[in-house]
Amino acid sequence: MTTKLFQSKRVAVIGLGLSGLATVRYLLKHGVKPVLMDTRLKVAGLEQVPADKVDGIYLGELDANRLAQMDVLVVSPGLDPKHPAIRFALAQGVQLIGDVELFALANSKSVLAITGANGKSTVTRLTEFMLQCSGVHALAAGNIGLPILDALNSDADVFVLELSSFQLDTTWSLHSKAACILNVTEDHMDRYGTMAAYAASKQRVYQGTQLAIANQADPLTYCQSAVAQLQLSLNGTEYGVVQHQGDAWLQVDGQPLLAVREMTLVGSHNQFNALVSCVLALQAGASREGLVQALRTFHALPHRCQLVADHQGVRWVNDSKATNVGATLAAIAGLRPEVTGKLVLIAGGDGKGADFTELAQVLNTETDLVITLGQDGPAIAALVPGAVQVKDLQAAVKTAAALVQPGDLVLLSPACASLDMFKNYEDRGEQFAQAVQKVWL
Repeated sequence: MTTKLFQSKRVAVIGLGLSGLATVRYLLKHGVKPVLMDTRLKVAGLEQVPADKVDGIYLGELDANRLAQMDVLVVSPGLDPKHPAIRFALAQGVQLIGDVELFALANSKSVLAITGANGKSTVTRLTEFMLQCSGVHALAAGNIGLPILDALNSDADVFVLELSSFQLDTTWSLHSKAACILNVTEDHMDRYGTMAAYAASKQRVYQGTQLAIANQADPLTYCQSAVAQLQLSLNGTEYGVVQHQGDAWLQVDGQPLLAVREMTLVGSHNQFNALVSCVLALQAGASREGLVQALRTFHALPHRCQLVADHQGVRWVNDSKATNVGATLAAIAGLRPEVTGKLVLIAGGDGKGADFTELAQVLNTETDLVITLGQDGPAIAALVPGAVQVKDLQAAVKTAAALVQPGDLVLLSPACASLDMFKNYEDRGEQFAQAVQKVWL
C-alpha cells in the first residue's frame, strides 16, 4: 500500500523528532527516497540517516516554494498544519498526511485507539497490560513513546494506540475495534483557538471504529456519528462502581469484577480509567481473569497521581504530568474522597496562557491549603485566601511538611507546564520525590 501510494511521487518528511525519524526509516524500507526537512538547525539522531539514501536534507526555516514542489508531505505532529509554508503547499494541491495515516494504510492487525486531554497514557498502558495478562500479545504505541511506524515491525496481535489531537489532525484511514475520548478540557488553545476546534480534532478518533466509548459526564466526548456508542460513568449499571458484599466494586459487563480497594491505582478518576480500559481490553479478546490480575498489579505511571511516599500517615502524591487545569481538577476530584485529613495542593509554573478561574471554586472548597510557585504561581494564589507563595519546589515541600498531620495528603498537581523552572514535567516530578525524601533525613 505504501509503495503504491508514493509511486513516482516526491515525498517530504517535515519534522525529524522520534516519529519523524521513524517515518524516514519506514519510507526507506519501502523504497521511497524522501526529502527531509526540519525547522531546527540541529537535529539529534539525523546522523543515523545515510545522506545518500534521501533526496536532500533542509534545516531551518521552511521554504514554501520547495514544499509546493512536493506531492506528499508527511508532517510530524508537533508542527502546526496551519504553518504558512504548509498552507501554501496545500493550496497548490500537495497532499498532507501524518505517521498515523501511514500506519493505518499498512496495518492489518486489531487496533484500540485512545485520546483525551488527560488520562490517556494510564488507559493505554493499563489496557495493554490487561490484554497481556489475558495472554494476548498487545503493544502500546503512538503518543506514549514507541513511534507508531516502529510498532509495525513487531509481531503484536493488538496495537493499543495513544493518539494526540495533533496526530488525529492528519489521520483519515484508521480502523479500530474500539476508540475512546476520555475527556476534553482546555488545552492547546495556542494551536486550535477554540474549544470547538479542539473537540472536533478529538472526535476524529471515532472515524472507522466499531465501538465509540465516551465519558457520560463530558458531552464533548460523545460520538457525533452513527457508530455504536457506550457512555461510561461511575454510576452506571452495566459498567460502574456498585456496592457488593458490603464494599465498593467495579462492575464490568453487568457483573461485579473486583473490590475497588484491591486496585493499585488510587482515586475515582482512575476507577473511571479502569472501566474504560476494561471495555477496550474486552473488545480485543481480554478475559475477566486478565482484567482482575492487571488491576491488582498495575502501577501508576510515573508523574501521574503516583504515590511517592507514605510517611507517618501522610501521603505524598506526584502528579507532575498535570500540565493543564483540567488535569489538576481531575486529580483533586479523584483523590479528595480518599483523604480523611487535609488536602494540600502544590501548583504553579508556566500556564501557557490558560484561564485559571475554573480552579477557583475547587481550590476554595476541596483543598485545605494551596502552595504556589513559578511564573504563574501568583495567579493561582490570587484565587484562594491564605495561599502560600514560595520560591521553589523544595521550599514548597518543606512548607507542606511543617503543616501536615496523619491522614493528610500532599498533592503536586501544578496545572501548568514545567519549562519555566525545570527541564520537563519528569524533572519536576523527580525533584518533588527527592525533596519529599530529604524532609526526613
